[in-house]
Amino acid sequence: MSRLEFIWIRRCVLVIVISLLGGSCVSNKRINYLQNLSGNPVIELDEFIPYANVDYEYVLQPYDIIDIDFASPNEELLRAFEYQGASNARVGGRGGAGAMGGGMDVFYFSGYSLDKDGFVRIPKLGNIPLAGLTEEQARQKVEEEINRFFKEEVDVRLRIGGIRFTALGEFTSAGTKVILKNRATIFDALAMAGESNILAKKNELFIIRQYDGGTKIHQINLNDRQLLASPFYFVQNNDILYLQPMQIRQVGSGDNVSTSLQLGISIITALLFIYGVTSGIF
Repeated sequence: MSRLEFIWIRRCVLVIVISLLGGSCVSNKRINYLQNLSGNPVIELDEFIPYANVDYEYVLQPYDIIDIDFASPNEELLRAFEYQGASNARVGGRGGAGAMGGGMDVFYFSGYSLDKDGFVRIPKLGNIPLAGLTEEQARQKVEEEINRFFKEEVDVRLRIGGIRFTALGEFTSAGTKVILKNRATIFDALAMAGESNILAKKNELFIIRQYDGGTKIHQINLNDRQLLASPFYFVQNNDILYLQPMQIRQVGSGDNVSTSLQLGISIITALLFIYGVTSGIF
């Protein structure tokens, strides 16, 4: 091997190593949650952060599942308005759990589903249109209908059967999830879907959110501490969360330096072998 050939190979190896190390090391600024990013007002530790004012209130959509309970001194008559076995499923299935991953959805068996036209069917009451109404408006609607059958007023409790969301992309456990809470933050959802992969674009989390009559795509930055005061700090029913991978995924796994070095060594070995064959060394 001549001196010029040796210098050429050494330069190629140096370029490859530098490229791999420089392209595979992920800065903490792209990984850490809730940072005080430059250009934004600083939020100090222990500082009180008020929730954002959100004008929009979730309205029921076709295919939503709601939980309806009736309360009246006349329990025998109330049974006529419930599907057989629904009460047992409601009591036996919840078990006090606060959230569900890929397991059984208890409200699917014990709740009331809105059909494609937004109607809910309740025994004796028939089909009641609820799509487009808030939870409180829907509760009043059902209460109005059922009280036509009772001399004493029946109290109705109506609520969404948990917060359902779908996690896609760079999560350790993608899929449809159910949080059995009335309110859940974006970090509740991230924890249930599995903390995002180190190679996820945490500054570009897309939220696909349903509104009355349509859908919007929003983008939030998980690295930014200002998220705590954002209207998207809380997830809503039927949200879709999508995390994109960084472009570094295209060069090795990039999870750590050793992985990238192994890839670099493999590339260098292949280059040397090709050079050896073509130059007649082997």
